[in-house]
Amino acid sequence: MTTTTTLVVGATGATGRHVVLQLLQQKQNVRAIVRSKKRLLNSLDEILPNASSNLHIVTRLDCTEANILDLDEDYLKDLTRGCDAVVSCLGHNMNFKGLFLPPRRLVKSSVERLIHAIEENQKSSFSTKKTKFILMGSDGVANPLGGDDKRSVTQRCALSIIRNLVPPHKDNERAASFIVTKRKEDNPHLEWTVIRPTDLVNDGVGTKYELFAKPQKYLFAGSSECVATRANVARSMVDLVLAEDLWDEWKFKMPVVHNLS
Repeated sequence: MTTTTTLVVGATGATGRHVVLQLLQQKQNVRAIVRSKKRLLNSLDEILPNASSNLHIVTRLDCTEANILDLDEDYLKDLTRGCDAVVSCLGHNMNFKGLFLPPRRLVKSSVERLIHAIEENQKSSFSTKKTKFILMGSDGVANPLGGDDKRSVTQRCALSIIRNLVPPHKDNERAASFIVTKRKEDNPHLEWTVIRPTDLVNDGVGTKYELFAKPQKYLFAGSSECVATRANVARSMVDLVLAEDLWDEWKFKMPVVHNLS
C-alpha cells in the first residue's frame, strides 16, 4: 500500500478521532490541527487502549496545536503542502456556545481557507499532484448540484426552521455550496467529495457500510436500521483516501453513508 499524508481538521471530534486512528493503523502519515494534542491522544486511547503509547501509531502523527481560524495563510500552506488528502470533520460543539455564539461560519470559513492554501501551493510549485478534499456533512444538507429526491412539505418546513434557528446547519449548507463550485474544469488537480452520514450513533464499533447517491429515508424517520456509526463514517473517508477505485466512483459527488444492514 502506498504511504499517504493526510491533514485532518476536527481531529478531536467524535468522528475525526476515528479518522486519525484508522489512518495511523494503516501506517499512513497524519497531520492534525487540534487545540490540544493531549486531548487527541486521550481520545485515541478511548477507542483503542494504549494507542497513544504505541510507537508504530503515534510516530506517524504530527499535531499542530491551534485554532484553525487563527492560523495565517502561510502556515496553512505549510500544513497542506505535500498532502495527498485533507479531511474536514469540523463541527460545532453541541452546547449553547457552540450552537449560537461565534464563529458561526466555522466550517465554511475553514474549508475556504484550506482549499485556498491547497490551490496556492499548486500555483507556486506548478504542481500537478492531485489533492483530495473530503468534507463531512449530513444527510440533512441537500446536494446543491441536484440529484436528491424532493423533500416533502413537512421536511422542507422543518429544515427551514432548523436553518434559521440552528446556525451550524446553515454553516454546513454553506460549506457544501462552496465546495461544489470547485469544478474539475477549473482545477484538475483538486478533487472533492462531501460525505453525508445518515443518523449518527456513537457506537465505536466499525462494521460495514454502504454509500448511496442520495438520502434514503425520511429526514426524521428515526429508524434504528438507518444509522451510521462514527467508526463507519470514518472508515468510508479513510477508504476514499486510500482506494483510488472508490474515489473515482464518488469524487465530485455527495454520497450518503449508512451502516450495512
